Amino acid sequence: MSSSNTDSSAGITTGGQPKETQTFAFLAMTCLFFFWGFITVLNDILIPFLKESFDLNYTQAMLVQFCFFGAYFIVSPFAGRLIDKVGFQMGIVIGLLTTAAGCLLFYPSADLHVYSLFLFAFFVLASGITILQVAANPYVAALGPEKTAASRLNLAQAANSLGTTVGPFVGAMLILGVVAADASAVQMPYLMIAAVLVVAAFLFRGIKLPKLAHVETSEDVAGDSVWNHRSLVLGALAIFMYVGGEVSIGSFLVNYFAESSIAGMEIAEAGEMVGYYWGAAMIGRLVGALLMNYIASTKYLAANAVIAILMIVVSMNTTGDVAMWSILAVGFFNSIMFPTIFTLAVKGLGAMTSKGSGLVCQGIVGGALIPVVQGVTADSIGIQLSFIVPMLCYVYIGWYALKGADQS
Repeated sequence: MSSSNTDSSAGITTGGQPKETQTFAFLAMTCLFFFWGFITVLNDILIPFLKESFDLNYTQAMLVQFCFFGAYFIVSPFAGRLIDKVGFQMGIVIGLLTTAAGCLLFYPSADLHVYSLFLFAFFVLASGITILQVAANPYVAALGPEKTAASRLNLAQAANSLGTTVGPFVGAMLILGVVAADASAVQMPYLMIAAVLVVAAFLFRGIKLPKLAHVETSEDVAGDSVWNHRSLVLGALAIFMYVGGEVSIGSFLVNYFAESSIAGMEIAEAGEMVGYYWGAAMIGRLVGALLMNYIASTKYLAANAVIAILMIVVSMNTTGDVAMWSILAVGFFNSIMFPTIFTLAVKGLGAMTSKGSGLVCQGIVGGALIPVVQGVTADSIGIQLSFIVPMLCYVYIGWYALKGADQS
């Protein structure tokens, strides 16, 4: 029996497009996942760089993530409505061009050497990535049957992880490799990224992607609201905790590994080590895409959350290589969390899928708030003990997997 092209959980379909067309569309989407992974992870390199360049404390340095991920919360609802109006493909083009505009703003920010302008550039850049995420995640989920939606998202997120793995090595070489913390070191890398994004926008404008048409189902209830769906609301909070925990850990790794009791590394060397954190996530997503065809997604999510908690506890209570590699290992167990939580959260939304996706993506604001909370904690009790903040995030994720995602 041939597989259906309908994603019944979302109430949208590829409209009977040939499998080859769907495969091409999926490959095009994976390029987007790579782009925003590469760009987002550069924050982990820029935070210690700007911290030194502007003589910031941890709390002030984490304003980078506050502005970057705060954009998700502000822009997500508008992005959902934009995509409803212009469609997934045009939404992607707009997202790419907005991201490119944010990259271009790094040039005057560095010229004027004003930290607040850098923060504004991060906000604009992240606004574009928000539009991309709100468009691309449900699109990938709809490119095939519902039962393999989580697996497809995991494969796409593996491309995202490839970007987050490569990014720290490139960033450490081009930015942290500069002898003096000169803000102008960011200008050329971000001009190059902007050029690539503009080219990608024109390519996406010209290619033919399958149009996703909504299919009326019994789940489409007149007057329905996203707030009526318990699993969706709790899932948005789970995304808040996941992104907050993952981003917060990544944001502190360079400074953590520079601590004499942990690894005592130079900042450029520590920057390269960040690639192992995100590389572990890439491997985990490939493993997860396979295993989740056989293991219930809720059980696999819960197991990953529990092991992530254990790894953080080990790092907080040890020194040297054990502390370093245990915190890096958390990346592996982060791997399947976003696509799994996303799929569980939007399941059964029907016509409200794009609005539900927007609400879930608003949860990404956790990446704005949790790092700041850890920054305040690090300034108060030290960087090592401050990892209790992301640890608590994984406690909630474990609960969501076992209880919160239940739609019965």
